Amino acid sequence: MRAILGQALRRRGEIDAALDEMLDRPLPPGSTLLSAILHVAAAQILFLDIPDHAAVNLAVVQAGADKRTGRARGLVNGVLRRMVRERERLLSRRDVLRLNTPAWLYERWRAAYGDAAADAIAAEHLKTPSLDISVKAEPALWAERLGGVVLSTGSVRLAETQRVSALPGYEEGEWWVQDAAAALPARLLGDVTGKRVADLCAAPGGKTAALAAAGADVTAVDVSKGRLQRLAENLDRLNLKAHIVCRDILKWQPDRTFDAVLLDAPCTATGTIRRHPDIPWIKQTEDVASLAALQAQLLNHAARLVTPGGVLVFSTCSLEPEEGEAQVAPFLACHPDFAVDPIVAGEISGLSEPINASGCLRTLPFHRFGSTSEAQGVDGFFAARLQRR
Repeated sequence: MRAILGQALRRRGEIDAALDEMLDRPLPPGSTLLSAILHVAAAQILFLDIPDHAAVNLAVVQAGADKRTGRARGLVNGVLRRMVRERERLLSRRDVLRLNTPAWLYERWRAAYGDAAADAIAAEHLKTPSLDISVKAEPALWAERLGGVVLSTGSVRLAETQRVSALPGYEEGEWWVQDAAAALPARLLGDVTGKRVADLCAAPGGKTAALAAAGADVTAVDVSKGRLQRLAENLDRLNLKAHIVCRDILKWQPDRTFDAVLLDAPCTATGTIRRHPDIPWIKQTEDVASLAALQAQLLNHAARLVTPGGVLVFSTCSLEPEEGEAQVAPFLACHPDFAVDPIVAGEISGLSEPINASGCLRTLPFHRFGSTSEAQGVDGFFAARLQRR
């Protein structure tokens, strides 16, 4: 079911266009459930290796099982059988990248990164993502045990998403799930052995785990009690320790400052569409501005937590420049005691493509963390390293 829903969301634009052609008239207002039944069935017929009769029959049964859609069983049957007959024509579209990306997002990416990059981003979003894990030690050993490959950054990539808790090493706490790009911001703090480090907006805890495993004295702060409970459970499984604080970061006033602060700020998460294909359809352009304003507040507050001579890393898993690159200059104007500490390729396993002209990190979904085809595809991340004088 997860695979079916994933395809229904990744290919939502194509499915919408196909259903528009199959229907004699638009569905009436309030037909949310009927639309969902048709979308799920269409995903199976057009994009998955599921027998056509099974997809059609299941959709008809689902429609008949609810009084809101019971009268539409004939429509469901007719529309889907016609879709089966015309599948080849429906799949011959040339505009699939734009169809499956809301126009407001595609135009943003085109303006920020150019036509070719926008297309490459949209193409990557149509692929089922791999599963990346961060290991405490011996990535080559764990790649062999789990049937994966070691990326150039040291993350281990498994070819297919699997039931995580059943994999070797999970119960023993040898590794945790973390996209290869998401593993980079914590590395930008450098050697954190014995240092006081604050991980702000820390849940669900991948970066906290990385910092604790590297020997830092970590304080993990988040406003969500439930998400912090998940973080605590992960740390317990990994046999790692951190001080956990449940507070609104904007109101948090610790007694001491920190040698290093990592702020992975709330954002639109458009850099994670590979793994969360619902994001394009639940976010709106207005969300970018509101979240960018919150990020600026959090960044200004985080600056107060850094000891003179310390480091602040600001990161977001967004592809939108307002939530990344555009935050840096206003911050520096308000905080003349900070300066960008440029990232160099050697810090991220020799990768130069994700480093922009300002010395900040900018990963895009089509970037490759290695020389093989399996190494292509990561979350979109921005990170800036800011040194306090």
